[in-house]
Amino acid sequence: MVIIQYSLNSANLLELLVTEGEASGERQFAEEVGLLFEGFGFSRMTGRILGWLLICDPPRQSSSDLAAALGASKGSISTATRFLISAGMIERIAVPGARGHFFEIRPETLLRAHDQLGTFRTFQDLMNKGLAVLGDEDSPRAKRLRRTRDLYAFLEREFPGLVERFEAEYPD
Repeated sequence: MVIIQYSLNSANLLELLVTEGEASGERQFAEEVGLLFEGFGFSRMTGRILGWLLICDPPRQSSSDLAAALGASKGSISTATRFLISAGMIERIAVPGARGHFFEIRPETLLRAHDQLGTFRTFQDLMNKGLAVLGDEDSPRAKRLRRTRDLYAFLEREFPGLVERFEAEYPD
């Protein structure tokens, strides 16, 4: 199966990218991770890079490798990798004898993703805002908000222990 995709390269010229077989499935996986992250309010490119770094071979990819694999501009790769580095999800790796920046996903990235993205705290804060809007935390309408807030408080409290158990049961 041949998938033909058109994209603009850094010189704004139309180029034809042809991806065959397994590689198209890998690219599709990266795209799906991008959509997931976009749904969480992050740039799609951020997720696409994480998705690619989860499955690529070799695990270290240069900016140029990422741009070619994802059909993206070097500028969008640069912006997204800076964000991912600052969030502690990927790291820049020095490769002896190679020029340019290389990136690799940090092994614990997805184990810590909820904490890094602030998901648990964000949902608790949002539910507390909803309760403030209602003005009566004990009202029947507030029950769903309280329950959701309490769920995310529970998850925030318990998640670190779950990660520890996972690491103990599934060592590298």
